[in-house]
Amino acid sequence: MKIIDAHMHLSRIEEFKRTAAEKSFVDYSVTGILEEYAENGVVLGIGMGLTETKPFGFPDAEAVTPMGLDLTDGLPPKLVYCLGVNPYKLDQAAVARLEEDLKKPNVVGLKIYLGYYPFYAYDSVYDPVYELAATYQVPVVFHSGDTYSERGLLKYSHPLTLDEVAVKHRDVNFMMAHFGDPWVLDGAEVVYKNRNMFADLSGLIVGDADNCQRMKDSPLVFAHLRQALAYCDHYDKFLFGTDWPLAPVKPYIQFVQELIPAEFHEDVFYKTALKVFPRVKSFVE
Repeated sequence: MKIIDAHMHLSRIEEFKRTAAEKSFVDYSVTGILEEYAENGVVLGIGMGLTETKPFGFPDAEAVTPMGLDLTDGLPPKLVYCLGVNPYKLDQAAVARLEEDLKKPNVVGLKIYLGYYPFYAYDSVYDPVYELAATYQVPVVFHSGDTYSERGLLKYSHPLTLDEVAVKHRDVNFMMAHFGDPWVLDGAEVVYKNRNMFADLSGLIVGDADNCQRMKDSPLVFAHLRQALAYCDHYDKFLFGTDWPLAPVKPYIQFVQELIPAEFHEDVFYKTALKVFPRVKSFVE
C-alpha cells in the first residue's frame, strides 16, 4: 500500500528539535525523514510551512508570510509543502508573495495556525488567503485542537469555529489538522456536515515507539477518538499524517491502521490526499 504523509514538519523550530532529541528519538533531518519514508512505503510527505525568528519563538509574530520549510535549502522529490501564514504579517505585499509562491509546483496548499495566533478562522484577516485558495484550487489546512505550546489560546483552535468558514467558502477544500483533538466529536460534526471539510489524524501521539504502543493499547485514551470516527462515518474524509518529528513514522502508521477499518485504509493513507491536495498527483503517479 502506498502512503502519503499529509502532515509533517521540516523547519528550524527549536521545540521540534527538542522533541526529536528527548521524546520521539527520530533523526530530525532530511536524511532522517527520507529513510523512515523509504522503510515504510511512504511515497510523499506534505510539510507544513513554519518558521521562527528566535529560538523557541513560535508562535512568532515576526515570522514573514509565507512561512516555508527551512531545515533544508532544497526539497527532495518526496517532499512538498503548504505555505504557512502569519496573520500579523499579512499585508498586500505578503499576499503578493503568497500568490507568487503558489505558482511553484511543489507548493500544494496553505496553512493557518489557529490557536497559535489569536485569530478565528472566520476573521477577515484571512479572507485574502481563502480567495487565493479558490483561485489556485489548493486546500487550506487549519491547526485545530490542542496547541503544542502553552502560549497558544485554545478558544481560537476549537473545531466548531471552522464551520462558518466551510459554509462561506464552499469552493475551497479545508483540512482540519489533528481532527480537533480533544474536541473530536465536535470536529466530527463539522466534517460530517460540510462536503468541503476533511480532517487529518496527525499529532495524536507524541513520543517514541514505546510510548506510541502504550497509548495505542490503552482502553481509554482514544475512546473519544473512536467514538468520533464512528459518529462521522465518513472514513473517506480522513487523511493519514504523522506530525513528524513528534512521533516516528512506523508506529504512527500502526496506530492509525488500528483506528481505521481495513476497507478504508487505501482512502485514509493515500486516495483522500489526492482528492484534497490535487497537485500531489504529479509527484506520486
